[in-house]
Amino acid sequence: MDRLKQLESFVAIATRGSLTAAAKAEGVAPAIMGRRLDALEERLGVKLLVRTTRKLTLTHEGIAFLEDCQRLLTDLANVEASVSAGGVKATGHLRVTAPAGFGRRHVAPLLPLYHARHPEVTASLNLSDRLVDLAGEGYDCAIRVGDLPDSSLVSVRVADNRRLCVATPEYLRRRGTPRHPSDLAQHDCLTLSSEASQTRGWAFRMPADGGTGEVVHFKPGGPLDCSDGQVLHDWCLQGWGIAWRSTWEVEAEIAAGRLVPVLEEFAAPPNGIYVVFQQRKHLALRVRLWIDFVKHHYEQADFWKNGVSR
Repeated sequence: MDRLKQLESFVAIATRGSLTAAAKAEGVAPAIMGRRLDALEERLGVKLLVRTTRKLTLTHEGIAFLEDCQRLLTDLANVEASVSAGGVKATGHLRVTAPAGFGRRHVAPLLPLYHARHPEVTASLNLSDRLVDLAGEGYDCAIRVGDLPDSSLVSVRVADNRRLCVATPEYLRRRGTPRHPSDLAQHDCLTLSSEASQTRGWAFRMPADGGTGEVVHFKPGGPLDCSDGQVLHDWCLQGWGIAWRSTWEVEAEIAAGRLVPVLEEFAAPPNGIYVVFQQRKHLALRVRLWIDFVKHHYEQADFWKNGVSR
């Protein structure tokens, strides 16, 4: 019990950003939260948080440990709920938000199937590329792709997401295959326009002897750019150049041979695809079941190649 309380306290402190806020939420003195954190760090033998008079900062070990703790506590809540709920059916209205492009491909097809399995749950899906305020706008959860900003939200990693350079076989026959990221200077690269994201450029990991290699960024140029990723995807499929796209977007085309990955040995480490939700002691059954449903599908390799199946 003491170990579990230490983990819960660490998550509360890390997500709320202070001992005082975490203690207030639990109804205990800040000193108690501090002692729990000290005991946890002593037991693990690592520093999880750097504390100053102004703020708390997670260490590298603390960041990784926080994600594991959140997943563990969420799994524990789900196990308890599955027992205590017994024959209780999921009901109510589920509100989900997701990025537009990803949501159209990999969230929208799942919701009708989820409703068919839990017919007493209705659902709304919001597709938006802005960072939606879950609490302020009344959403149960969000699907988010990429590195997560610091927040008080709980995150469950449901899949990995890699970025790859891809082109059509016809383009590569016509222009040749780049062997090194520097070769992109001689190719037509399809890039997001300056007002969009990816301001640092395309990320590559440069091989290093005896190590994982340093991640570097290139800003390739080309005759065409656009602020919309779907347009870049379409241009790439039409053979107009090389694009740097997420595997969730191009996995099916790669499997079908319509696109070919290049520079794979330089691919940067994957980031994640997450379901995020507000920290609550008791998560609604419809939300818990939705998270499990998404995770089950996203863990299937064929899902990304062939789409959703019943």
